Amino acid sequence: MAYRNLREFLTDLERRGELVRVRRPVSVDREITEIADRCMKSDGGGPALLFEDARLLDGSRSAFPVAINLFGSHTRMGMALGIERLDEIGRRIEELLKLGIPEGFVEKLALLPKLAELAKYPPRREKGKPPCQEVVLRGDDADTTRLPHLKCWPEDGGAYITFPMVVTVDPRTGTRNVGLYRIQILDARRLAMHWQRHKVGAAHWREMGARGERMPVAIALGADPATMYSASAPLPPQVDEYIFAGFLRREPVPLARCVTSDLLVPAESEIVIEGSIDPAEPLVMEGPFGDHTGFYSLADLYPCVHVEAITHRRDAIYPATIVGRPPMEDYYLGHATERIFLPLIRTVLPEVVDIHMPPEGIFHNLVFVGIDKQYPGHAWKVMHGLWGMGLLSLAKVIVVVDRDTDVQNTEEVWWVALNHIDPERDVRFVLGPMDVLDHSSRAFTFGSKMGIDATRKWQEEGFEREWPGRIVMDEATKQTIDRLWPELGIRLRGRGE
Repeated sequence: MAYRNLREFLTDLERRGELVRVRRPVSVDREITEIADRCMKSDGGGPALLFEDARLLDGSRSAFPVAINLFGSHTRMGMALGIERLDEIGRRIEELLKLGIPEGFVEKLALLPKLAELAKYPPRREKGKPPCQEVVLRGDDADTTRLPHLKCWPEDGGAYITFPMVVTVDPRTGTRNVGLYRIQILDARRLAMHWQRHKVGAAHWREMGARGERMPVAIALGADPATMYSASAPLPPQVDEYIFAGFLRREPVPLARCVTSDLLVPAESEIVIEGSIDPAEPLVMEGPFGDHTGFYSLADLYPCVHVEAITHRRDAIYPATIVGRPPMEDYYLGHATERIFLPLIRTVLPEVVDIHMPPEGIFHNLVFVGIDKQYPGHAWKVMHGLWGMGLLSLAKVIVVVDRDTDVQNTEEVWWVALNHIDPERDVRFVLGPMDVLDHSSRAFTFGSKMGIDATRKWQEEGFEREWPGRIVMDEATKQTIDRLWPELGIRLRGRGE
């Protein structure tokens, strides 16, 4: 059964020994970041943390505890989505993608249970007063500085909301989007919304600007963990994050209407900040911000959100995350996305066996791809296919290997790649869109990408020599030594010990 809200998730984390309560006073000004960073960089990602006595920037005690590193391990990521292995969700998606038009009566009957499952996913409106609106603050009482927003790193431009679910609607189609964007606190009732030009929320803002209409925005903090994760998932614009969250949790997400607009937020949210953006208003300076690249993203101009109301539970919990030099909590969120969306990649590129974005590459900077190579130039076809696919268009380096290389093993990929490539022959450069956070690109959001074909080369690809086989011990000898090993008196330690 799915978690109803954040507090149920925290209770289960504590029951399983995955949560540490920090009771001594700790400041939101860098101190929580330093503690969380040390945990995130420890073996296995460290524990989830609940800071019960968070101190605000002015030194006063926050009315709300701060929860962080909630998704920062493979175990907690699995708990959040109600699974043992992330590939389980990928298999469910794969089964749905196989739903064709059945020919016979028996096939139609077999399809009914899957269609019935799909019918459960659309979100539902909560009846009565939702938990997220137990307290409603309007006007000057809606003071965002009373919330325990983190100032994460020394050169950050201010305190930030780091784990929001930002709700907007396309004014043309009525399609909703729920995205995860950082938000800087400018003052009590003004926020700077950092949505990059490639993001759906930014597209909604541009459309509202073209219409000359004021744009409502809702910023929900804390919900059930599957819904929180869904805000980070790179879904196609036409896919509703609430429906996807319902699919993940196998239960519809209950929603509530905002008090100042028609936007719908998770009814079980801890805190909701409601506001609006005037597209005709001058942009405001946002940043710098210590980003997931491990470097500061520089200050730039972004839209200003004017806060109109804050609603929250009486005993609300404030969720946060931090980003910086990997590995961090976002690695586990990104790894979940990698596993969950592999079946969708295969619908376009069925030759893809596996894909991996190692933490050193901060997701978009390095992508390993294993393929079932079937013809000359196949690796290049896959690279360009990936560069034409959603946010993979921002991938800076793609390395393609044969299917017998484990792309989840970074050391193995580089060992194979550096053995297999002739740099002049097997490395190609192309120009295209780049991530907004890439400080090295020749222009803002535009630069070069590199593709590396590390597959075995075929004669048709101009390779006339014999390709050698890998060195692998035969099974009979390995089994013999397995039997002898206890008698040899040799004790080995694992790598890194």
